[in-house]
Amino acid sequence: MREMLRDALAGAGADYCEIRFEESHPLSIDYQGRGLDQVAREVLYGGAVRAMFRGAWGFASFNDPAELRAMVVSACDQARHAGNRLGGDSKLAPVPVVEDECAPPFTLHPRSVPLEDKIKLLDHYNAIILASSPAVTACRIRYVERSTVLHFANSEGTYIRQDKVDIGSSLAAVAREGMTTVSKGVVRGGARGFDCMYGAEKELAEACGLAVRLLSAPQVKAGVYPVVCDPAVAGLFVHEAFGHLSEADNAFKNPALRKTMALGRRLGRDILTIYDSGDEIEHRGYLRYDDEGVRTRRADLIRNGILVGRLHSRETAALMGEGPTGSARAIDYTHPPIVRMRNTSIEAGQSTLDEMVKGIELGLYVVGSGGGQTGGEMFTFQVGHGVMIRNGEFAELVKDVKLMGNVFSTLENIDLIGADVEGRNGPGGCGKGNQGPLPTGGLCPPIRIQNVIVGGAK
Repeated sequence: MREMLRDALAGAGADYCEIRFEESHPLSIDYQGRGLDQVAREVLYGGAVRAMFRGAWGFASFNDPAELRAMVVSACDQARHAGNRLGGDSKLAPVPVVEDECAPPFTLHPRSVPLEDKIKLLDHYNAIILASSPAVTACRIRYVERSTVLHFANSEGTYIRQDKVDIGSSLAAVAREGMTTVSKGVVRGGARGFDCMYGAEKELAEACGLAVRLLSAPQVKAGVYPVVCDPAVAGLFVHEAFGHLSEADNAFKNPALRKTMALGRRLGRDILTIYDSGDEIEHRGYLRYDDEGVRTRRADLIRNGILVGRLHSRETAALMGEGPTGSARAIDYTHPPIVRMRNTSIEAGQSTLDEMVKGIELGLYVVGSGGGQTGGEMFTFQVGHGVMIRNGEFAELVKDVKLMGNVFSTLENIDLIGADVEGRNGPGGCGKGNQGPLPTGGLCPPIRIQNVIVGGAK
């Protein structure tokens, strides 16, 4: 494969050319209602060529390796036609030429586990859910995995082969009483092996009990509260509300955003550090090299409250005069790489959960991410559930909790950060540019935020 890719690149008629070729084995298993609903297995086999000439890109994807040379010609022709009209300069940040073959130290490769054994384990978790309570009437189980061998070569001389694994899952109980339905569960996943799926029994039983208790819980009363976010909610906030603003292709194309996200701006207190990295092997955003063959590295975005960096491809790094971060990712060979997050994290602080709750006369502890929407600086997130805080102590459960606000004022209002971090590795992913769900993750501690707008009952 290495020689085939290099031979094809030798005839590239462009300022720069790269080839990705991959073989991937995606698998998904879904349970709905009371049992197994669907098993889907695929094999993805093909490649992509991307070429640059005078600042313009050409792109072609293919399935048959016999088409490789023709696709190099096609991508280069596209780039030349566009580049001759554009009349610009090809700018890519310099990176080391690499020759490497790498794989993480897999603990239990998912392809070594028979499908029958995977279904047997999920049947076991399904039985725990359905036997937990008469109020639990259904399950929602989602398991996804993907094992990939990816080859990358470019006209600068780099060749990389990467073996990668991605696993994500959600095991959820659905409790029902009258017209009220509540779903609670646990998530498992990672980039090292299928063994991350074992040992969820106790956590799953607790989630089933919580779903039943939430049936009779009241809606949270809408208002403005001090809010303590568990690691899952903190991770949702830092990814959706802040992380996308840090992707340099967004900032480069949007002068207003570039001004808003000017490096050196203070966005939070000294205790706040946010970073993005591909190095955390236990989590779904792990990768050693990105899809431009750039070694991934930790990129500090906010350090001690100051905006200090953003996420880059080679092109955006060159255009903005900053360093590449190894953040160019494509969901598969049918798409070109774009700037994407990997594991977006908040650095641990020094506070305990008790210290965060203490001193709050009336507030809210929010648990579990439920997705949401962002629009520029504004966000709205649904969380799994809440626990009222009264006179410095945890009180009653509440449900139907939404958090709303402006990302910048919210960052400024983070006044305490916990010492213990947790990862997030559910079966979903990030969507951008018609490429999703892309595996992402992160490590976050609990955080306390003052003056949060909470939507709920009037």
